[in-house]
Amino acid sequence: MKKLVKPALLSDPELMRARQRPLEHRHRKDRFFKRLCQGVSSISALVLVVLLVAILLQGIRTLNTQFLGGVADPDPTIAGLFPALMGSVWLLVITMVVALPLGVSAAIILEEFQPRRPVLRRVHDFIQLNITNLSGVPSVVFGILGLTVFVSMFGLFGNEQNPSYEVGATYVDQFYNEGDFIIEVPIADSQQEEVVPKEGLAAFTHDGEPILVHLLGDDEDWPEDLALAKRSLRSWDLPGRIKERDWWYFRLPFGRGILTGALTLMLVILPIIIISSQEALRAVPSSLRQASLGLGATPWQTVRYVTLPAAFPGILTGAIIAMSRAIGEAAPLLMIAGIVFITNAPGNLMDDFTAMPLQIYNWAGRPQKEFHDLAASGIIVLLSALLTFNAVAVILRQKLQKPLS
Repeated sequence: MKKLVKPALLSDPELMRARQRPLEHRHRKDRFFKRLCQGVSSISALVLVVLLVAILLQGIRTLNTQFLGGVADPDPTIAGLFPALMGSVWLLVITMVVALPLGVSAAIILEEFQPRRPVLRRVHDFIQLNITNLSGVPSVVFGILGLTVFVSMFGLFGNEQNPSYEVGATYVDQFYNEGDFIIEVPIADSQQEEVVPKEGLAAFTHDGEPILVHLLGDDEDWPEDLALAKRSLRSWDLPGRIKERDWWYFRLPFGRGILTGALTLMLVILPIIIISSQEALRAVPSSLRQASLGLGATPWQTVRYVTLPAAFPGILTGAIIAMSRAIGEAAPLLMIAGIVFITNAPGNLMDDFTAMPLQIYNWAGRPQKEFHDLAASGIIVLLSALLTFNAVAVILRQKLQKPLS
């Protein structure tokens, strides 16, 4: 039989105070920790605000249409960000097109179609472990991987100058004659020997007009007739070989083009997309899956029409985080493209490129103050693009989000 406690003991003031001391101590520690977190957060926010205001005040003076539409130039008064801006747009679009289907598909397979056999289960767990580990790998490591795999393809397909396969390229031997006219002779490929000027050689002017080369003798005067001067050459004239590329130009290996940069960024953000998509799929109640399967739907129909639409807002959130990281990455792009002087926006997937982080890094490393102002303007543009992209994605998420019922 349990022993009853006397009411006098429960009302003892000293006993009640003794019981309240540990509770008050815990409350003090809780208040201290809460204030500490608030203080650290306030200091961090204050530092961020100070940095943003300093960048805004420094870069707002050079942020104009000339800066947005100009190209890289040694003169800071006319230098602009347009090639880097377009390079970032190309990178972002290609990365998103490649990474999102791969990441979401991998997450669906790993989460919704888990194997039951012990051997396959161990393989599944091994893949999941590696994906989790890859999400914490420094991005420069992916840059080295992209340099080895995409740029040179382990040396199995030649090099950028002599690719083993290319399509959409035309090689031309170009002559400058004494009249400052350009004569272009198409050739079969880059391995062909240089064209030697000769009488009646089929060629084109720089405007694309077909002509037949007229060969002048060593002691023959330059013709005064303009039409004849346009197609005249000396026997000692030497050509310069150029490569004209169509917009659909493609080669193996990829080289240091924009496709390589996008695929490298895809490696950087792919673990983030997979993990965030898996978390979004786990958040869908299992009762929805069971109801769909109970009505006779197949597992794939359940994923397609029930699970995936319900998880789409969470998947989109993960994609926002991943693309936000991709647009600001500089380390892997430095490994691929380096700091190069690019004055044109990319015209095809194999073109050389630069991006906003690379151009900002280039300007910030120069000693002149004018270039530091340009770097601050570039940071403002980069932050504006990032915030705009996030805002659009959040609006889309809110529009597409449906309550689970």
